[in-house]
Amino acid sequence: MPSPANQRSKTTTSKPGAQRAAGLNRFSVPPLHIVTRMLAHVASGRAAPDRVIAGARVLSTYSERMLPDRELWLKSGRIAAVKPSGTAAANGFSKAAIYDAGGGILAPGLVDPHIHIESSMMTACAYAEGALLNGTTTIFCDSHEIGNVFGQDGVEWMLEDARRAALSIFLTVPSTVPATSAELETAGGNLTPARIGRIFDRWPEAVALGEKMDFVQVTQGDARSHAVLAEALSRGRPVCGHIYGREFVAAYAASGVTDTHEAIDREIADDLIEAGVWIFLRGGPPTTPWHSLPQAIRAVTELGASPKRICVCTDDRDADDLFRFGLDWVVRQAVAAGIKREAAWSFGSLHPAMRYGMDGEIGGLAPARRADIILVNDALEVQNTWYGGELVVENRAATALLDRTLEKRHRYPRAAYSSVKLPRALPKLVPPLPESPVVANVISVVSPAIVLKHEKIALAPDGGWEPLLAEHGMCFVSVLERHRATGRVAHGLLKGFGLKSGAVASSVGHDAHNLILAGTDERDMQLALATLKKLRGGVCVVREGKVLAAVALPIAGLLSDKRATEIAAETTALKKAWNELGLTLPYMGFNLIPLSVIPEIRITDKGLVLVPQMRIVPLFESAG
Repeated sequence: MPSPANQRSKTTTSKPGAQRAAGLNRFSVPPLHIVTRMLAHVASGRAAPDRVIAGARVLSTYSERMLPDRELWLKSGRIAAVKPSGTAAANGFSKAAIYDAGGGILAPGLVDPHIHIESSMMTACAYAEGALLNGTTTIFCDSHEIGNVFGQDGVEWMLEDARRAALSIFLTVPSTVPATSAELETAGGNLTPARIGRIFDRWPEAVALGEKMDFVQVTQGDARSHAVLAEALSRGRPVCGHIYGREFVAAYAASGVTDTHEAIDREIADDLIEAGVWIFLRGGPPTTPWHSLPQAIRAVTELGASPKRICVCTDDRDADDLFRFGLDWVVRQAVAAGIKREAAWSFGSLHPAMRYGMDGEIGGLAPARRADIILVNDALEVQNTWYGGELVVENRAATALLDRTLEKRHRYPRAAYSSVKLPRALPKLVPPLPESPVVANVISVVSPAIVLKHEKIALAPDGGWEPLLAEHGMCFVSVLERHRATGRVAHGLLKGFGLKSGAVASSVGHDAHNLILAGTDERDMQLALATLKKLRGGVCVVREGKVLAAVALPIAGLLSDKRATEIAAETTALKKAWNELGLTLPYMGFNLIPLSVIPEIRITDKGLVLVPQMRIVPLFESAG
């Protein structure tokens, strides 16, 4: 595969009318071929560096050793040399250009190989704040959420946003938009193989194919799924994966998929490694379904698999968790699981860089690499971040330079603010009570797993809904189409969610992002729906006719246009209200209830979907 760095130097205006964004972003660092002579002069001592970071230990991801008493010489946003401590002073360089690291550890900026910016509920420009505070300087994002709402336009809007961000952002092109056929759900966007090919050809940031979520169709040889794969493989691009079930591994790998972040236990991780698939160990807040690292890493610590094709990733983080559980936290989780700290940092830097063929640019502290440098303490806690040689985080706080950059966030077009389209007459959200005994197809939550169980429960309608819900620990769940204002709504019953009163609602119903609502009565569910309509998208919690908390997401019904710290505060309040209702799924897990590619049963605007059969079943069946 051609070097993405070389592609960028040749095609920086490949999208018609697109120009490099000015300011603190990855384009601030000149391509390597422009500065090699200058770097050689500095490394040889014939010219002075722009700045020196001195008095440090260096964490080498190349040898996985801690190198004592070193200093880094920086020039034009790159590392010119790694020298013994005191060399700059001995050469008479200006003391003003020397930064004293105080004996701390210098490590390469972290590289997150798989994330969804939309899960943070913020724009790419805003996302940079949390990432840099946690030592992450490069991310590979799959923007299939905005793709499902606006198709190719949405993906390109986010790429424009990413170009302005104080962060190196690359795209793994959304591969499964819509996630399922039109018979199973209604999506706003449709990324055909041809459109995916155009994104690859127009945007040099598009370096891989995003997670191929329809793994059942891939392994069954579905024509469209393999046409999408061909768009990446024919261009020499890697293909990212998403898979559940050991029985699918061989066919999935045979289809050209070469990574996955969904290794949930030791056995499937081992199978994937032997199938030549890169493993992204996903670390998430410990109480959520996203924390699969402790189990999957046992393929290394217990089965003796080599870690050479293992990375760590975050996958999904909301605004609050982005600050508290960044990629640096995931690295520390790998250390806690028994991985040497130098190797664990490599999982989060050099290994992802190698996976995408960018280890000549990022992932290590060596001459010619970008000066994306992190100062950590002995516990691998981030103290400072240099991005392209510029100090953007110092003493765990954003510098004035970063603050100024964050105030100039990208503005999305007007069309992005009008994606939640609902009819004037809103539909009923509670299903009609059956007139005779029935068997209900019920969605059952088995916390904290992402998988939802399919239960059949006999219901006798005598006495109304209230005693039935209480007897079986259920609430109502509905999905309402929001892309075309059709008013189509599907009704379901949700068991084990813990909702005893009130309602919750979200416009982030993966992956088609129709509105998902759960509640115990029509009144509160309608208030939750009216709240989302007023906010133009968002997440809210309602009880007894009052809105307890809400986060407005007016951009595509997915993103706020505020700064990260503001969104984090709103998210914290939302979680508090969510927890006060006693819910067993976090709201991000609730958003996955319509995700009709994960077993066993889901609900979309078209109805209840059995997975992997990909078949719609009615809510009620005859009891006879």
